[in-house]
Amino acid sequence: MNLIIKNIRQLVQIEKNPRTKIPGNEMQQLPCLENAFLLIKNGIISDFGLMKDFSVEVSTEFKVLDASGKLLLPCWVDSHTHIVYAASRESEFVDRMKGLSYEEIAQRGGGILNSAKKINDASEEELFESAWQRLSDVIKTGTGAIEIKSGYGLNTKNELKMLRVIKKLKEKSPLIIKSTFLGAHAIPKEYLKDRRKYIELIIEEMLPQVAAEKLADYCDVFCERGYFTKEETVQILNAALKYGIKPKVHANQLSNSGGIQAGVECGAISVDHLEYMGEDEISLLKNSETIPTLLPGAQFFLGLPYPPARKMLDAGLPVAVASDFNPGSSPSGNMSFMTSLLCILYKMTPEEAIHAATINSAAAMEISHETGSIAIGKKANFFITKKIPSYQYIPYSFTENPVERVFLNGMEQ
Repeated sequence: MNLIIKNIRQLVQIEKNPRTKIPGNEMQQLPCLENAFLLIKNGIISDFGLMKDFSVEVSTEFKVLDASGKLLLPCWVDSHTHIVYAASRESEFVDRMKGLSYEEIAQRGGGILNSAKKINDASEEELFESAWQRLSDVIKTGTGAIEIKSGYGLNTKNELKMLRVIKKLKEKSPLIIKSTFLGAHAIPKEYLKDRRKYIELIIEEMLPQVAAEKLADYCDVFCERGYFTKEETVQILNAALKYGIKPKVHANQLSNSGGIQAGVECGAISVDHLEYMGEDEISLLKNSETIPTLLPGAQFFLGLPYPPARKMLDAGLPVAVASDFNPGSSPSGNMSFMTSLLCILYKMTPEEAIHAATINSAAAMEISHETGSIAIGKKANFFITKKIPSYQYIPYSFTENPVERVFLNGMEQ
């Protein structure tokens, strides 16, 4: 598809010299062009600039769109989700309203173990169809790239089932998709008295099969009190690295669990959640290549403490944001809403929030060379807004979908 978009009122998140991530205070600057054009050839951004400098000879090979009064932004990048699941968990939501904590619900057989029971009863076809619908929904709100985890299988058969569904989604969806093996999401009931056996199952049986079928880009571990220790996390991630599967970590969501230390030690691409962290953890991340990723949907939904976002930014960290879309603790994949939460709860600016949801989240998926900004040579993954006053309006209008049209690989969705 060759496409010219003219009269763009504001072209947002442009880069003349693309970077892989934007750190700390630099996130306060969001490069934009007023009254601009964008040129797409064969699904790739070919050029952009001011309308006064527009000199392309329009021919029949180009489709021309007029974006007068509208903004154009790169698609959101959602670097942490669990969208392959069999059923919602609103009954646990009610339990929490009655005073039970996330951990108490898990101890009663709810939480991750509840989803694992339902995955066991679902076919690959059923899981694919429900996940496909969720992907369709998030595209409508501007998402153009997404990471999807397993982790509701908790045995070899069902973990492979989930990963095969993700592989099929990769093959059929226009989205950029990365897959993550999360067999270490919880300890199944049958292994509670001998957790070492389950860890051995992950390392000696699951990982070799995941690697043999090339089902995962990443391996993740829920490093948390009551789940997996720092030492167990390092052991599992190092085992995955032997197969070329790169590390990620669910870190410090419910306690100061050592998950950040484990992630940095193993060279994790990202550490995600980060509600509980102090100066030592910030310093550790500052001296690493690991991307700190905030998941405000889960923090908001569970009523957890706020992560120290402002301190992280002031320390120069390239903060990313993702939705954590899952049935138990963040039943939303709306990335515009995630930018609202960053601003409202964590006092990040709209500029910082947009960087976090685009280029830095792309870095957390190792795809910032492909997407995350408007730059020549990147995929033409972008959305055109409705007629809104400014990009600041996106996080401000937290229940409104600002997106009018979405393009992936230059094709309207």
